[in-house]
Amino acid sequence: MSDRDLAIVVEGLRKKYKDKQALDGLDLTVRAGTVQGILGPNGAGKTTAVRIMSTLLRADEGRVEVAGIDVRTRADDVRSQIGLLGQNAAVDEELSGRQNLEMFGRLYHLGARRAGARADELLEQFGLTETGTKAVKQYSGGMRRRLDLAASLISRPQVLFLDEPTTGLDPRGRTEVWNAVRSLVGGGTTVLLTTQYLEEADQLADQIAVINRGQVIAEGTADELKTKTGGDRIDVILHDVAQLERAASLLPGAVDKDEDRRMVSASISNRMAALTETVRALQEAGIEAEDIAVRRPTLDEVFMHLTKEEAA
Repeated sequence: MSDRDLAIVVEGLRKKYKDKQALDGLDLTVRAGTVQGILGPNGAGKTTAVRIMSTLLRADEGRVEVAGIDVRTRADDVRSQIGLLGQNAAVDEELSGRQNLEMFGRLYHLGARRAGARADELLEQFGLTETGTKAVKQYSGGMRRRLDLAASLISRPQVLFLDEPTTGLDPRGRTEVWNAVRSLVGGGTTVLLTTQYLEEADQLADQIAVINRGQVIAEGTADELKTKTGGDRIDVILHDVAQLERAASLLPGAVDKDEDRRMVSASISNRMAALTETVRALQEAGIEAEDIAVRRPTLDEVFMHLTKEEAA
């Protein structure tokens, strides 16, 4: 892959706050026209990395290029190529959706006519035309975040940074934002998404980097990361928790037990064979199951597995 195919290049990024090492040699590349997910717990360094890439913070060491431009030496040029949606809303709740977008257009030095035209384009793109004349304080959480997204796109950026964009939203609001992000990427925008919602990365990201203690500890597609935990899993929910140990002895390999959910779970290699053998073994042992399911590991399990490995 040539540098022309890359929207973001990060090499050896380091940042320290007093006695806390926020970033400790972070390396990352993001292919143009894709969604790059950044996963990690609070304090992992996600927001610090975004602030450096978007020119809001200066790194102690390392190199960052965004849209082929060096962040340290040409920060103004980088700002003209990017959009940023932070964790907190940036719109004025007393103004209407259209008035907010017009205001952002004027801040980007668009004339009144161009700012109004761009506001109308974005309201239509994000499904807000009918509510564009209403005050933002009347918007739902999902609508407000879609307006935030629209505002970050006033200047038609090549690269968009989304720092935990759906924090605090209900499931409907999160879905609205996800659909908006998908439409952006379909139009050629590169998106870097930080999130604690592992389902969000699973839904949106082409590639995922897992960050812990300021470093990338794993990266790949969602499926590739899930494979690192040992492939598929089988879950058995029992009718009687007293039979948990007996059921666990019937499953292959290492078994996880959850007494509160009356569930045993194990990694498997052959989905259909494991399902058939488990059902037969439980019947022969006289153990009643309420539910049996074969599934891929969740990204929550992937993250716990990776961070446990790193700690070890």
